[in-house]
Amino acid sequence: MPLSLDLFATPVLRCLHHIRLSRIIGMLLVILIVIPLITHWYLGSVDGTSQRHDLPGVESPGIFQDMDPKELRHHVHELHRIKSSVSNELLELESKRQRLQGSISHYNGEVEQAKVELETARNELNALKLQLRQTQKELEETMEAHRPRVAQPHRILPSENDNVLIAPPASSSSCRQHTCFDYSRCSLTSGFPVYVYPTEDSIFPLDSYIQDVTLSSLEQNLYLSSNPATACVYVVIVGTLASRLGAKDMERKLTSLPYWRGDGRNHLLINIARDYSAENVLRNIETGRAMVVQSEFVFSQYRAGFDIVIPPVFTWEAGRDAFDSIPPQVPAHRKHLFSFVGEKDSAGVIVSEKGELLYKDDASSNRRGETGELDVLADLVAIENNDDDNLLVKVTCGGDSVRGLRGEWQLCGKPQERQQVLRESTFSIIIVAASSVLSSVLTTVRLYESLKYGAVPVILGEQVQLPFSEVIDWQQATFVFPLARVSELHFFLRTVSDSDLLRMRRQGRFLWETYLSSPQAVLNTVLSVVRTRIAIPPKTVPEEPSPTVYNEDTYPLLLEEVEPISETGMEFGPVEPPYDSPKFLRNFTTSVVDKHTLWNSFPGPFYLYPYLPSDPVLPSEAKFMGSGLGFRPINKGSGGAGKEFQESLGGNVPREQFTIVMLTYERESVLINSLQRLIGLPYLNKVLVVWNSPNLPSEDLRWPDIGVPIVVIRTKKNSLNNRFLPYDVIETEAILSIDDDAHLRHDEILFGFRVWREARDRVVGFPGRFHAWDGSHQSWLYNSNYSCELSMVLTGAAFFHKYYAYLYSYVMPQVIRDKVDEYLNCEDIAMNFLVSHITRKPPIKVTSRWTFRCPGCPQALSHDDSHFQERHKCINHFVQVYGYMPLLNTQFRVDSVLFKTRLPHDKQKCFKFI
Repeated sequence: MPLSLDLFATPVLRCLHHIRLSRIIGMLLVILIVIPLITHWYLGSVDGTSQRHDLPGVESPGIFQDMDPKELRHHVHELHRIKSSVSNELLELESKRQRLQGSISHYNGEVEQAKVELETARNELNALKLQLRQTQKELEETMEAHRPRVAQPHRILPSENDNVLIAPPASSSSCRQHTCFDYSRCSLTSGFPVYVYPTEDSIFPLDSYIQDVTLSSLEQNLYLSSNPATACVYVVIVGTLASRLGAKDMERKLTSLPYWRGDGRNHLLINIARDYSAENVLRNIETGRAMVVQSEFVFSQYRAGFDIVIPPVFTWEAGRDAFDSIPPQVPAHRKHLFSFVGEKDSAGVIVSEKGELLYKDDASSNRRGETGELDVLADLVAIENNDDDNLLVKVTCGGDSVRGLRGEWQLCGKPQERQQVLRESTFSIIIVAASSVLSSVLTTVRLYESLKYGAVPVILGEQVQLPFSEVIDWQQATFVFPLARVSELHFFLRTVSDSDLLRMRRQGRFLWETYLSSPQAVLNTVLSVVRTRIAIPPKTVPEEPSPTVYNEDTYPLLLEEVEPISETGMEFGPVEPPYDSPKFLRNFTTSVVDKHTLWNSFPGPFYLYPYLPSDPVLPSEAKFMGSGLGFRPINKGSGGAGKEFQESLGGNVPREQFTIVMLTYERESVLINSLQRLIGLPYLNKVLVVWNSPNLPSEDLRWPDIGVPIVVIRTKKNSLNNRFLPYDVIETEAILSIDDDAHLRHDEILFGFRVWREARDRVVGFPGRFHAWDGSHQSWLYNSNYSCELSMVLTGAAFFHKYYAYLYSYVMPQVIRDKVDEYLNCEDIAMNFLVSHITRKPPIKVTSRWTFRCPGCPQALSHDDSHFQERHKCINHFVQVYGYMPLLNTQFRVDSVLFKTRLPHDKQKCFKFI
């Protein structure tokens, strides 16, 4: 073929060579137009013919005309058969398609189910691995905790005839704690037993009042012991009648005491004489190594760090709940900037009717102000004569007066008159006695009255020794200046800010209530000072017994396995076996390391608590370098998002759990539903159901098995104060107080718990409320409206430290608990008052919840208008008891760290909805 084409192409090319170009172009155009037309006609005719001949059995209309009817009928039947066959095949195919589609859907479902089961298996495997790691960690920590580190001190029990002499000092006047106290009788684990010589058989005669005061006070003391053989300290009460004895007789009676042991070691001679003239009956007495406790000391007599200054007995009152006789602490500034009413008891100086200083000694009549005391008197007379209504100074009594030491400023007027002056004074001037006097009765009386009535003491005379100054930081409640500053007092006192003034007034009232206000307070403080010196911890705070509703005499607690009606806790953390918070880890170090804080802050040093919300926190690296016992850092310290976060508690303190305390009263179905919602809740130690009803639960009541113990406590009476009793079965620091109709999700509870762990001294909860000022009545109102500011978190759903349960039940004024019982209301307000009073901080609100809804529950008491009226009255009553409004406002709530934060697809949030 290529050869023939070449033969053909050669003559054509020769011919074209002789044809002009224009003709070639014309010929090409004709070819291009004609050939497509011919092609189109040909293809059209071929397609029409093929379409007619492709129809089966229909070659042309003429074919049917040539068929006879029988043949045509047969042909039609054949077409119907073909159609039916095709239809059946199509139906079969559709059926097969549907079956295949169903099989595909079924297999897809099985695949998805397998994926879910795989994911569940992975989660369970991860949970088992996590639980295994935690179990291994707990085993290691248990072995570490039970490994002895130090030997327990052996209690020393000296015999009754212990007369071993210790190296004596040069003289009894040089006695100090380390030279004259016998530590061998007071082991660290002895418990500080105190023996009190019987007052009725006392070698020093006591009047009936002194006997009653000491007996009623000491009988309630925690350290009182009836066994003198093992006592650490021996107490001797010295009364007014002792002044009738001579010095030799008193010394002879002291040495004849059965446990004096020759030198009076470890003896406390407490002089509580009622007569001013008898206050210093022990001044010229040889007391050996016995500690002297009284109100009046001179410099030559007082042994620093050994003897103790106390307020005089005639200032002691019945108790600390006499709040109605104490003025409020606000406003900060009162009618008088400062006040002083007194008269100089001096034989050589008198004040004329015109207020001039006159001298009986003619030789000195032309001298003025040669001594500091005369300068003070002159300055006071000048202040008295300047007619400034803001300053109240009187240097003459002009009526009743109480005389003290020679040269000391007398007390003017009756106690009611002095009280009225102090109620109207912002500051109270106290001028100490002569420079040779370290402490005096009248100085202590002025201090006592000033603290009680809220006039901040301003003491002139730096040599003064105030009561219990060894442990009390008086600078937090008083100003102490040298006498030379008297002329500048008004300038300095005007510069004191309101916040400092009110803080000092509040601290002064705390010191008065805790250490000075009653015979029991004074005697307890004396013994606590000695106990603190020798580093023996105080008695442990009492726990409240937890009598259960179910016992052998009634019927057992019946548990029933139920399905949880809320989400499980696996998404929010591991479910652990109950783990109790370690107790008394700092029992011996607290009284030494935190001595200043314990003595100068509420509630004082009288009890040892199992744990405190203010316990110190380790540095972050310590948990990885030798001090990691109990810590569960997130992802072993590497941190992480939601997945790693939910596996560990993290934070700055070791792992712990919380106890739920649920108060209920004859709402069994509501109670059971609330308990069922707790199934699978992580970090839950146990649930205490406080059964506030006098009637027992129904015999057929079935309690849900929620995986942790349920303790149903039977109360003595229907009281809302039962919610905050420190029950002995509460073995965690964290308490979640919750109403039986409060519905909280697991993630909400766990988030609140995590927040509380970082603010252990606060109330952390959900519903917020606030105190509002009623300007028309000059009083406070309880307000539950939506607000951008709050000051309370209701304890119907709130976390708090068990430490506050002790304070609420044993330390908070009884009149507050009485008011709660009177109204059957306000216990949550009382707890918020207490915590804010101690911490001076507001509570912390978490999540957006403002209230709770309980479908199907009976109408709550809080919906009654009288409920709010009672709460208004409670707030104002509590303010009167505390002397001021402790509640503080806060303008924020707490949400989780990654809330509303955009995260990569491979990261999880800490909490999905919080």
